[in-house]
Amino acid sequence: MGSLEGIFVADPEEVKRLINSQKEIYFGEVLGKHSEISGVITEGEITMVSDDLAFVKLFEDHDLSSGYCPFDYIEDDDWEDDDYGDDDYEGPEGPCPA
Repeated sequence: MGSLEGIFVADPEEVKRLINSQKEIYFGEVLGKHSEISGVITEGEITMVSDDLAFVKLFEDHDLSSGYCPFDYIEDDDWEDDDYGDDDYEGPEGPCPA
């Protein structure tokens, strides 16, 4: 058994969109051979650490993201183009900086 953790920057609306989409997240065999970790992100599995813009900027400027970002593992080629019913959606280019 094991667990996956990560700290990353994501727009709160993107997190909400991910949870509401019920998209399958496939992490692969990240915990070892034959581990096959996948699932749907649900409410409470992602915790906001801070929404202080100065802190977020510092975090991004020093590239402090680490661990696993679920947005990097979405099994959907149309994720960035799909608005899930919100015709006015204009999200960021990508929730997790590369």
